Amino acid sequence: MRALTLVVLLLVVVSGCLGGTPEPASEPSPEATTAPEPASVALRTGASAPAGVTVSVTEVVDGDTVKIAYANGTRETVRLLGVDTPEVYGENAPDEFEGVPDTAAGETCLGDAGEAASTYAEERLTGESVTLVFDAQSDRRGYYGRLLAYVYVDGESFNYALLREGHARVYDSTFTERERYTAAEAAAREAGRGLWSCAPGGGATSTGTARADGGSTLVVDAVHADADGNDNENLNDEYVVFRNAGDDRLDLSGWTVVDEADHTYTFPTGTSLDPGATLTLRTGSGVDTASTLYWGARGAIWNNGGDVVVVRDAAGATVVRQSY
Repeated sequence: MRALTLVVLLLVVVSGCLGGTPEPASEPSPEATTAPEPASVALRTGASAPAGVTVSVTEVVDGDTVKIAYANGTRETVRLLGVDTPEVYGENAPDEFEGVPDTAAGETCLGDAGEAASTYAEERLTGESVTLVFDAQSDRRGYYGRLLAYVYVDGESFNYALLREGHARVYDSTFTERERYTAAEAAAREAGRGLWSCAPGGGATSTGTARADGGSTLVVDAVHADADGNDNENLNDEYVVFRNAGDDRLDLSGWTVVDEADHTYTFPTGTSLDPGATLTLRTGSGVDTASTLYWGARGAIWNNGGDVVVVRDAAGATVVRQSY
């Protein structure tokens, strides 16, 4: 009997070792409640949006930082990989932007450029569905824990667009697209687009910005914002003077002039400017001539205390940005 009892006990012990009651499932980790980040994607220069993950942009923090939401509701902050726009909420260091003078004027100009970059990002990204793509050559997260990613909107890399339009410089880090991004920055800098108008000869001191296609240069020669008497009663004494500083005739057909409040004037078809010639755009009404155009506005446009003159070509690319 004692032997039988011993056998039974041994069988119970063996049974427990082989298939006893399983341990309770552990609570899911916090990471399990977040959306999975996609694997890094091999990028092809100039390629359309590679596979990534679709998210919604809930907020534009500034030109190079956005807040996003995954489909499951998880929220993250994304720092656009490889680019750096001027600061909006802090001080700018002009020496970080090649050619921009390390002066109060240079810093002020960069502050304006940072605002322009933020506005550009807000117009393109706010409320949009975008694709996040990560890069195997880069860290997945930055110093502050933000995701580092390429952001594609409507099939286009927004990171690259910032550089092309002169709203950003290439950030000194390792990533696949670095060579292409460096070329885009160089082209924008040479053309004086966006923040690069803050470099000598650009928006911080005079005005000049060259066409992206390497053509002539349009310059803001003067801004007469404070008309004699009441601005709203003397609209034609409020004006901007443009000059063609290039060697070729400049076709302005379809180009636009915009102020900081987004009042917009469009140059009529057939408007052109010969080398060295000037063109005055008056705020009020009148008969257009080869040297004077009339906005036709019902009230003053240019703020006496300071404003920004922005000129975009017919394709929408910014070719002049002048603060005064």
